[in-house]
Amino acid sequence: MIRPFAGLRPLPEYTSQVIAPPYDVLNTEEARIRANKRPWSFLHISKPEIDLPVNTNPYSEQVYAKGAENLQNMLQNGILKQDTQDCYYLYSLTMNQHQQTGLVAVASVNDYNSNRIRKHEFTRPDKEDDRVRQIDALNAQTGPVFLTYKHNQVIDELVTKLTTNTPTVNVTADDGVIHQLWIVDNPSDINIITTTFDDMDCLYIADGHHRSAAASRVAAQRQANNYFLSVIFPDNQMQILDYNRVVQDLNGLTIDEFLDRISQSFNINAHKEPIKPQHPREFGMYLDGQWYKLEIHSDKIPNNDPVASLDVSLLTDHILTPILAIEDLRRDKRIDFVGGIRGLSGLEKRVNSGEMTVAFALYPTSMQALMAVADAEQVMPPKSTWFEPKLADGIVSHQLI
Repeated sequence: MIRPFAGLRPLPEYTSQVIAPPYDVLNTEEARIRANKRPWSFLHISKPEIDLPVNTNPYSEQVYAKGAENLQNMLQNGILKQDTQDCYYLYSLTMNQHQQTGLVAVASVNDYNSNRIRKHEFTRPDKEDDRVRQIDALNAQTGPVFLTYKHNQVIDELVTKLTTNTPTVNVTADDGVIHQLWIVDNPSDINIITTTFDDMDCLYIADGHHRSAAASRVAAQRQANNYFLSVIFPDNQMQILDYNRVVQDLNGLTIDEFLDRISQSFNINAHKEPIKPQHPREFGMYLDGQWYKLEIHSDKIPNNDPVASLDVSLLTDHILTPILAIEDLRRDKRIDFVGGIRGLSGLEKRVNSGEMTVAFALYPTSMQALMAVADAEQVMPPKSTWFEPKLADGIVSHQLI
């Protein structure tokens, strides 16, 4: 299901200059600012439109060509170098008091195609096409797919043993997250990792559905390169934050009418302090300068349905769609999504500015819920999970043959 590979990575003395946020976390202007006076930032590869005239279409051929040119430039200048032998890598992320350590490997496209590497989201063709073109132009996979597995004692003990050594990479990114990397090149350790993962029933995609789908398409087109770059974390170390919602208007209702409609499915209590839900089925709502705690009536929670019983689904099915007339969370311009990393103040700001009218704070989706949806071969609603900390682009890439 996985195998070691010869990673393409920055020389240790350049790592802090190279690593960058994932390509889909920053927009073009943010990336342009972040990469200013940083010639070796991986953003020149993952967001190469920043090196072309402003307003360049990020999906134009010249953008993909520029990314390939920038990659070759970093290779020729000795900033990036490919390891000489196949190995695994251990990658640790530390954000505040939270630490998680995963395995950098390449995962099987065949197991992805057969759903042994399980999905929980729909993909958009245009975003898949973008990743296919990027992989083709670079002849490399530079954005890892974020995978998870049900934690395993053998792997836990091996990771604990190997990470007592001094890491090859130990850098702190701009956002304060510490990134550490260890090389696993001992044949015995490699064999233990490979065989232990082969004995697992499955892996789960946490984030990176478009990257994995694109890798599958490239493999089919080339009839080769049947593995894709991944970082694989145990489920008990994953950190999912809340993914909250803000809506522009009340669909023509007055505040009293809106609250009355909500009360048909929820208990409502006004609070002076911001409401951060403390358990599933509890929601915070910010409206007209007032916070409310919402608790859904128990008879509104469907049994034995891993998707409909999610908090993100309950909010959609009982407020967003029937009351606010938001039918399509992917396309409706009246709704937006705010990652929990921005805190409840981020919700208040959007409403107090007048840009939005009402905000909803949710309890984070659990890893168990995510895996239950994937096991049932169903899909979660859009914007159900926000993972932190984020993987860095550029710390290890996978050159294709």
